Amino acid sequence: MDQIETGLLRSYPWVARRLLTVAEYRAMGDAGILTEDDRVELIEGELVAMAPIGSDHSGAVNALTRMLVGAVGDRGVVAVQNPVVLDDLSEPQPDFAVLRPRADDYRRATPRPQDVFLIVEIANSCLGYDRAVKRRLYARHGIPEYWIVNIAGQAVEVCRNPVGDTYETVLPLGRADMLEPTLLAGIAISVDALLG
Repeated sequence: MDQIETGLLRSYPWVARRLLTVAEYRAMGDAGILTEDDRVELIEGELVAMAPIGSDHSGAVNALTRMLVGAVGDRGVVAVQNPVVLDDLSEPQPDFAVLRPRADDYRRATPRPQDVFLIVEIANSCLGYDRAVKRRLYARHGIPEYWIVNIAGQAVEVCRNPVGDTYETVLPLGRADMLEPTLLAGIAISVDALLG
């Protein structure tokens, strides 16, 4: 189906769709139908193309990886661009998930919402998607804290206290501020250092 047909179908929400489950999505990977080069994630039963990663995005990922790993230490597992299974129809691949420590480092099972302290998305071309789709999705599944690193806006949106499909608290932080995850007391990351 090409882009025009896909856009056209979105105009008709009553048209039946065949949604994929996480199990089917993974089977497509096991069968070689999907590979790491495809850069897709499963969101509410649909395959969603992920934006290409530019140098601004990869640089922010590198900086935050260094900062989070150093700050979190043994108090958690810093998963970089790895999947989190939210339910049977959604397995996003956030830029970061800071997870509860586990002896197997999640080798035997993909993390679930109850394993997550924090999710972070680095947003450049996908800011609207991270705000509209991902924020609602993470809130609905009880992810306690979600950060959107807005590269173009030179700010970070800190979302806390999920209720339904929204976060009660959304704090815009600028370069002079510090990021302090609520479930990891004592950790402080400079927004200025993150944005570079």
